[in-house]
Amino acid sequence: MAENGSDVSTEDPQDPPGEPRGPVTIAYIAESAGVSVPTVSKVLNGRPGVSGDTRTRVEEAINRYGYKKPPGSRNNTVELVFRELKSLWAVEIIRGVERVAGKNRVGMMVSEFGLHDAPTRTVDDMVGRRPNCVLSVAQLSDQERERLSEKGIPFVIFDPTDEPPDDVPFVGATNWRGGQSATRHLIGLGHRRIAMITGPRDVSCFRARQAGYTSALDAAGLAADPRLMVNAPLTREDGREAARVLLTQADRPTAIFTSNDLQALGVYQAARDLGLTIPDDLSVVGFDDLPVVAWVEPPLTTVHQPLTEMAAAATELALSLGRGEKPAQIGLEIATTLTIRSSTAAPPEERKKI
Repeated sequence: MAENGSDVSTEDPQDPPGEPRGPVTIAYIAESAGVSVPTVSKVLNGRPGVSGDTRTRVEEAINRYGYKKPPGSRNNTVELVFRELKSLWAVEIIRGVERVAGKNRVGMMVSEFGLHDAPTRTVDDMVGRRPNCVLSVAQLSDQERERLSEKGIPFVIFDPTDEPPDDVPFVGATNWRGGQSATRHLIGLGHRRIAMITGPRDVSCFRARQAGYTSALDAAGLAADPRLMVNAPLTREDGREAARVLLTQADRPTAIFTSNDLQALGVYQAARDLGLTIPDDLSVVGFDDLPVVAWVEPPLTTVHQPLTEMAAAATELALSLGRGEKPAQIGLEIATTLTIRSSTAAPPEERKKI
């Protein structure tokens, strides 16, 4: 029985056709092993859909005749490209890519394009490595996408920073829904002065999270107060400074929703600086659900962004494009969910009513 039922062949192995008179070709290997050329291609590229016996027979023929893939052919690897590897997100993404690459018997290569590197140099380096496909964390420039397309190397954008063109494959998360669910949770606890520390305005996912926040407020009949929205970079230090601005107001918020978990950890620091207790005096909700936030005190309520699952889905999509397949859709959004822990509770005035 063929693996996955996709390599069905009734042909019996034949005796080798004799010593080759010229260069060994993929067609010669196929004839020698008694299989089709596409089957040999699957074995060479580590793709599934070939029975164990057939794979062994083809590999024996490849080794016997010393067949090598042509210099211009692509390597059986997926290249994972980061703009910056020094992040807590990178490990979760790599884990998802590894899971799918291993299942498909495909190698993985991790590279970093510096934020200030010349696009022509970095993309030429990548083209020179001849990956089967590319998974890029954040946006590829128009020039980089064009260069990859010229060389026939398919790519997928992971969590794009802006709305990609209709023909650009991508995998993202339901950021708007995540912002809405976080805010709804706080409203449901009785909070009415809910602040948000927003993220970079030029990045679409942070705009979507803020839009979800304001939508939930509007649905509850609460006005979005500009004094309760502070923009900050995505670091713990900047989250701390933004929280100090919010928490030193005369009518301070009873809850803060942040654009990422690092900002939320900064809110924890600011609360301690001001003698406030979480969640008795202040409720906090983050976004991402990085592993570390389950171990802080108190454990952080946060929107779970399924980075590992997103990376796995993006890798599956990239590999299918590398096989020349046409997937049903090239744009995927993986659902976010709210993980409720101990950093949220009813505001003080609501607890007094109990």
